[in-house]
Amino acid sequence: MKSYEVNFDGLVGPTHNYGGLSYGNVASQSNSQQGSNPREAARQGLAKMKALADMGFKQGVLAPQERPDVAGLRQLGFTGSDADIIQRAAREAMPLLVASCSASSMWVANAATVSPSADTVDGRVHFTAANLNCKYHRSIEHPTTSRVLAAMFQHQAHFAHHPALPAVAQFGDEGAANHTRFCRAYGEPGVEFFVYGRSAFDSRYPAPQKYPARQTLEASQAVARLHGLREDGVVYAQQNPAVIDQGVFHNDVIAVGNGEVLFHHEDAFLDSEAVLDQLRGKLAGKGGTLQAIGVPRAAVTVEDAVRSYLFNSQLLSRADGSMLLVVPEECRNNERVWAYLEQLTTQGTPVQEVQVFDLKQSMRNGGGPACLRLRVALTETELAAVNQGVIMTAPLYDTLLQWVDRHYRDRLVDSDLADPQLLVECRTALDELTQILKLGSVYPFQRQP
Repeated sequence: MKSYEVNFDGLVGPTHNYGGLSYGNVASQSNSQQGSNPREAARQGLAKMKALADMGFKQGVLAPQERPDVAGLRQLGFTGSDADIIQRAAREAMPLLVASCSASSMWVANAATVSPSADTVDGRVHFTAANLNCKYHRSIEHPTTSRVLAAMFQHQAHFAHHPALPAVAQFGDEGAANHTRFCRAYGEPGVEFFVYGRSAFDSRYPAPQKYPARQTLEASQAVARLHGLREDGVVYAQQNPAVIDQGVFHNDVIAVGNGEVLFHHEDAFLDSEAVLDQLRGKLAGKGGTLQAIGVPRAAVTVEDAVRSYLFNSQLLSRADGSMLLVVPEECRNNERVWAYLEQLTTQGTPVQEVQVFDLKQSMRNGGGPACLRLRVALTETELAAVNQGVIMTAPLYDTLLQWVDRHYRDRLVDSDLADPQLLVECRTALDELTQILKLGSVYPFQRQP
């Protein structure tokens, strides 16, 4: 039976803004308070989805969330009508309002961790929504994320959904941004690679000193247990604390894997040789051969990697066995990174082509091509069981472009977040979107009696 890797890209929400909310994310902090363009951001993301679908890659859409999160503000003691709550929060606690308006759910690499049926004991595709408890603006996402995923992957015979882990620091979970999978073929058993920043309970593990390590070993182990993964198909690796302190807040900022290929920076892991040895051994046990493409610091520094998001790229398998690397425009604008990429495609590695996309609106908030997508390996039968309303087609692309143009503003600054009309616009847009994508009532405002 045929199997595919399907990329489900996050659709940028109507409240896309530069709030500078993500401590440890250099781009997010450096662009704080600048004006954003939600319409352009959504169009840029849709253009990438459509382009990849046109190239023959399986592509889907993952809906944004309701913002501002008025229900969350009510939990924090604000009362009155929705408009009253927004205006009072703007007067008394503007940082909370900014956090409640974040469109960060666009980066669906953090939405969940996904294990395909070939790896799991019960033969189903397993999803665990990420708790994202390191940052308030992201910690409020997982209830809606779970409902949206359940509406996309409905059939219990094929799909299993797990709620987010306990929302405490010991089980900090950032989803697929710290997880990848290696395999000979998508439908065959593979090796799932979990990368963590620290251990919650064992002080022998080193930790970063400047920025927080968002993923714990214990969270990764819990997800592996929930998904019913076998020991011979799991590798855990610690991210290098020194690169976390240089702005590498997730593993997908310093490494990306696909198939039998790991594309990584020399300094990505705490003990790279031991990590590679484990991956080679376990992948060999599944009939595969690891091909590690290590980028030396002499060619690309960690600072260059963070500024360009070289490793926050999509590594995609083509029908002829070669791979396409999808990178943001910032890679071409970095002289050292671009020189490396021009050489990479001539060195006999599986990476035979580099495609550049303009994702500036997302990049300025610290998210590149890989942040915008959640990868799901599916058999032909499982793909047929997915809600077909979320699968990218030419008509859906045109419909979504028209939807964006009707509902999205072309400029948004912090002061605009205090406008109650923005909530009305967001709800109106999302109500229509659920009909376009055939999701049903997944948003809090739709579920109110």
